[in-house]
Amino acid sequence: MSRFVYADNAATTRLSETALSAMLPWLQEGFGNPSSVYRLGRAARRALDEARETVAAAIGAKPDEIFFTGSGTEADNWAIRGVAEILGQKGRHIITTAIEHHAVDHTVKDLEKHGFDVTYLPVDEYGHISLDDLRATIRSDTILITVMFANNEIGTIYPIREIGAIARENGILFHTDAVQAVGHIPVDVTAMEIDLMSLSAHKFRGPKGIGALYVRKGVRLPSFITGGAQERGKRSGTENVAGICGMAAALEESVQTLAASSAKIEALRDKLIAGLLQIPRTQLTGDPVNRLPGSASFVFECVEGEAMILLLDAAGIAASSGSACSSGSLDPSHVLLAIGLPHEIAHGSVRLSLGEENTEADVDYILETLPNIVEKLRAMSPLWEEA
Repeated sequence: MSRFVYADNAATTRLSETALSAMLPWLQEGFGNPSSVYRLGRAARRALDEARETVAAAIGAKPDEIFFTGSGTEADNWAIRGVAEILGQKGRHIITTAIEHHAVDHTVKDLEKHGFDVTYLPVDEYGHISLDDLRATIRSDTILITVMFANNEIGTIYPIREIGAIARENGILFHTDAVQAVGHIPVDVTAMEIDLMSLSAHKFRGPKGIGALYVRKGVRLPSFITGGAQERGKRSGTENVAGICGMAAALEESVQTLAASSAKIEALRDKLIAGLLQIPRTQLTGDPVNRLPGSASFVFECVEGEAMILLLDAAGIAASSGSACSSGSLDPSHVLLAIGLPHEIAHGSVRLSLGEENTEADVDYILETLPNIVEKLRAMSPLWEEA
């Protein structure tokens, strides 16, 4: 294999040199426990405080509104389950969408087993919800609206500012899973009237195993992990100082270079989309314009998505057929089914997600390779002969 193209940045990103440099001192010399009162511990505590300030500044928050977690999934669980626990006596109705990441979808489904009523807003062919539907769904016992910032499979970006305003007008808490958005598009929790927001470092070139939950000042959440005083008593356990410092450095760099990197990535994405849409019976999924900078997702009729991914891998191209968190499933994506695609077409999905390290040569190689793979698989398919 002479060439390798990584085109699955929505699943994870390569650790940046900036993040690695920020982490190394706390993996070796600065190994102290931040809860200790001696010099090593105090140095680690200062590093945590500075990282918290950096993360807060990047999303328009205050430092004491940032809580570090082990992942975006943990942050989603804490936000949703925490609101359910605190406000469950006031009401037991939650509003979400039909195409949330499983970290949200599975969490609210579990709450349904415990007596909560969940409304799943339908989406149109591009993955958008109707704000009128949202308003009509609100009830006197609604305690939480949870809508993702941008979809992890099809890349559609949601009107978060408008949703935040609707929630605020009705006195309802608003949570957004912004794992795919933070570091890639502008995010301001104050201007967008967000009450709770989840993020994950490895989506913007930080390390894996570290995330954060933004909790607007005044919003009450119960402790998620008990056993110590870390994270102001809300999330016990010795802090991952190196991971937190790496996340802060990666996020700061992503925000500082956002305009330039987005312009470059969008140009590559648009070239990729235009080229692959030349393949007959191919459809772009998600909003054709209002989508994440690097997101290009397609369905190819009469082709099995898993087979395409394996042949792409053999050619040195890393892609996916949906969310990496559920790629082991044989069922078609719930997102693709929700936007109205039939099962047989939803099975033929490929997600290509570009990042700042990708080049025009990478896109050219994908455009040389993927059409041949589709043609080869269709030649083997009796369904293609019928079509």
